[in-house]
Amino acid sequence: MNSLLMPLQRLQRAQRDNLLLLLAALLVLLPHTLHLPWWISACITLLLGWRALLTWRDWRMPPIWLLLPLALGAMAGVRAEFHLWLGRDAGIAMLTLLLGFKLLEMHSRRDVLVVILLCHFVLLGNFFYTQSMLMALHAGLALLLVLTAQLSFQYSDQQAPLGARLLLILRMLLLGAPLALLLFIVFPRIQGPLWGLPGDAHAGTTGLSDSMAPGSIAALAQSDAIAFRVRFGTDRPAPAQLYWRSIVLGAYDGRIWTRVAARAGWPAQLSPAATQESPPVNYEITLEPQHHRWLPALELSTPPLQLTSYRARDTEALEFFTATVPTETLRYSASAGRHDRLQPEATGTALQRWLTLPAGYNPRTLALATSLAADHAPAPVLTQRLLQYLRAGAYTYTLEPPLLGRHAVDEFLFDSKAGFCEHYAGAFVVALRAMGIPARVVTGYQGGEFNPVDGVLSVRQSDAHAWAEYWQADSGWQRVDPTAAVAPQRLDPPALRRPPYAGSLGALQSRAASLFDTLRFEVAALENAWNLWVLDYTPDRQQALLSGAQVPQLSWRLGTGALASTMLLCGLVWWRRQTRGDPLQQLYRRFCQQQARHGYPRGAAEGPQAYAARLTSMPASAAKQHAMQEFLTLYSRLQYGAGSTESRTTSLATLRKLLPLCR
Repeated sequence: MNSLLMPLQRLQRAQRDNLLLLLAALLVLLPHTLHLPWWISACITLLLGWRALLTWRDWRMPPIWLLLPLALGAMAGVRAEFHLWLGRDAGIAMLTLLLGFKLLEMHSRRDVLVVILLCHFVLLGNFFYTQSMLMALHAGLALLLVLTAQLSFQYSDQQAPLGARLLLILRMLLLGAPLALLLFIVFPRIQGPLWGLPGDAHAGTTGLSDSMAPGSIAALAQSDAIAFRVRFGTDRPAPAQLYWRSIVLGAYDGRIWTRVAARAGWPAQLSPAATQESPPVNYEITLEPQHHRWLPALELSTPPLQLTSYRARDTEALEFFTATVPTETLRYSASAGRHDRLQPEATGTALQRWLTLPAGYNPRTLALATSLAADHAPAPVLTQRLLQYLRAGAYTYTLEPPLLGRHAVDEFLFDSKAGFCEHYAGAFVVALRAMGIPARVVTGYQGGEFNPVDGVLSVRQSDAHAWAEYWQADSGWQRVDPTAAVAPQRLDPPALRRPPYAGSLGALQSRAASLFDTLRFEVAALENAWNLWVLDYTPDRQQALLSGAQVPQLSWRLGTGALASTMLLCGLVWWRRQTRGDPLQQLYRRFCQQQARHGYPRGAAEGPQAYAARLTSMPASAAKQHAMQEFLTLYSRLQYGAGSTESRTTSLATLRKLLPLCR
């Protein structure tokens, strides 16, 4: 370690300070490489490397006539890349490049402060992309390094070691943390974000669409992002019953399924079962930003959803949505009947819209449907025949099915026999409609992963699923999942989908997998708590928390009063510390306490000069010996000599800077 630090110790102080600032800028810029275009990341890397080389070699900075064309070319590249000047992505790209070029044009203390200010802005820009707990930890570490670099440039003469500077900044941040926490908890919160995000801030948001074509859900199935989290108030249903309904599709043009326009004034009609064998399922969903209006809910959930921030509506197909597109995390609660019936008394006019098929498509599928329904059996019997046809047909479940042509359902059922859930659901509904059975496609999510640490079920985008519904007289709409007939393991929990391990090595692998799952669940529980109490700390949750703590109704006066009281208390503490004796004697007392910890306490009758002579025998570095001698000499001059108030103030400041060097 010492051999690595030796080259740094040979550098001049200005070089070391600049390298520390470069390291802080690198840490600030690092997360932006995940979303910036590759050429901007490469450009920033070259700029930082160029500046580091100039600092290490102590070479002259590049002239402005060289930097200006490069900067203008980079700005033109941003314009060509994003086709605009304003916006989230373009603005962040401009800021990062500006920081890189400013580091090469840093000549004075004012330029240093501009670079540090840019570091703060670029660091805040990370939260436009993610506000996760990991990003918050990174921001705290980066802020610590940026402030340490700023402190390093504030020293005029003797400079404290890097470790002492880091500890000083860390102590300052910890001192401010209680006030920040108090303001976060009690200061009145506003509904929604403090500022509006740029228009391109949600361009990469994933989620279900209100249309379905072959491959649309398969693309989502490869994403591990969280779609929503669920906390059950009662016993959670079995994994095979966890169907999270989102969007119902009924219009088919031969290739793409889309929504059928909802009829105005026709809400969903749920009829309770004649015998309620088990209580309803009560649950609460925390939905991640999806950038669409549809709200997933457990099958047969009773409208309306309990949503405070937005108005939740429902359709006759039991879809839930908001009037406006939400852009933040939503939390809502609902209750689902286990044996309720959806529209058991629907009329022929209402069902006709779920029977239409495009003319001139999939003749082989129509012929198959005609043969299966030749005896005009009831809908449940025909549905089971079609499921049995799929089970016996050597069909495979794959995320990479072959491309299909004009007669997509025919080619899937009779030629390729390989597909994802949207292939099976779409083909199943086409066949049912050809039999004269009202049917439709339902898209949403199936399953989820239960976390035993906090009792939360996490549903990911990879759980996106499509299934079918058919209508039966007196029973209403019935769910049928043709994908489960071909790949029943699709309904298993994620832990059961893992292939078994065999042999002695397999036992070790199984144990390692179990430990990894335990760690993963702990981290997921922490992330969920972060989302719950930090990112989703809304005015309603604030009121509920403070009401539970028996705090009266929160108002702006209460928040302002708490802030004023806290600031007054901090001011009183500071004033007491400032008026507690002579500051010179306080510094001298701290100096003596430092040396006593090293085994060299000051004698009761020992003056500063005699103490200084005895400290020369202490095994310490030359820098520390010099700092101790200079401290005691300056203390003697202030204690026993005379001088002006201005010179005394300056000398006290010098003593405060020397004190960390004497540790």
